Amino acid sequence: MSLLDVQNLSVIFETELGTAKAVNNLSYTINKGSVLGIVGESGCGKSVSSMSVLRLVSPPGRVTAGKILFEGNNLLDLTEPQMRGIRGNQIALIPQDPMTSLNPVYSVGYQIMEAIELHQGVGKEEARKRAILSLEKVGIPRAYERINDYPHQFSGGMRQRVMIAMALSCEPKLLIADEPTTALDVTVQAQILNLMRDIQKNAGMAIMLITHDLGVVAEMCDHVVVMYAGSAVETGTVLDIFQRPKHPYTIGLLESVPRPASTRLKPIDGQPPSLIDLPDACRFAPRCPLVRDICLTGVPALEEKAQGQYARCVLD
Repeated sequence: MSLLDVQNLSVIFETELGTAKAVNNLSYTINKGSVLGIVGESGCGKSVSSMSVLRLVSPPGRVTAGKILFEGNNLLDLTEPQMRGIRGNQIALIPQDPMTSLNPVYSVGYQIMEAIELHQGVGKEEARKRAILSLEKVGIPRAYERINDYPHQFSGGMRQRVMIAMALSCEPKLLIADEPTTALDVTVQAQILNLMRDIQKNAGMAIMLITHDLGVVAEMCDHVVVMYAGSAVETGTVLDIFQRPKHPYTIGLLESVPRPASTRLKPIDGQPPSLIDLPDACRFAPRCPLVRDICLTGVPALEEKAQGQYARCVLD
């Protein structure tokens, strides 16, 4: 059953150079208890789309079109007080950088308790118990002591665990994880991903996982949205995307992944187009090894290429 249904979402940013179309006509669905991966290069609109779900896009950015249906209710129609009741409570966020997201002058316990008191309506004593329990769930040793520590007293991996504990403290229905393993070493990355997968299965919550790491997508996700220059260029199950990719950009991403048997990477030549001056043609055409004249005649529609798998490409 659908938990989040994003329909034809468009987001722009007004800049000195012109209007940047950060997200263009983006649609996807996240079912209850499932994991959706959103992948693509830096600047393709992954994080902006997730911030739009939380209604955290502010001037010079704004949503210009679309609907964001959460349990059937359009979040874009809610008042700010109503949205505050959902943000951090029913929809929680794990941001990219835990060090800048945690307030350095407050203990981690205070910051987790603040969210619990605000959304759950409990007293300080009960909030403290729940905060300790949240830290224990994410594997913080001696949580009853470390709840009084400050962010700088935790390693990068432990700070990320604190952010996960804070996000999960109110038992959200949807968790948005924005590059949750960025800047962590590979051992800690594996620990964080295993932790998120275990919690997701035990709690039955849905996850929107934003990443550029296809290995993380293969390990964690059920469905995938591949984004390029603000638009979805391919969607499908994780099996479809990895075994039967239909869009040349998706194929290029998969071919650029390091492999043990190969000594050289196969990069995608060229650069993405400017979001301020998007061409009235396939946005990937200048970099596409399969480009044809028809690719330059207009922006391709997102069409079904196989059952449940869609690609924005005129080629079969």
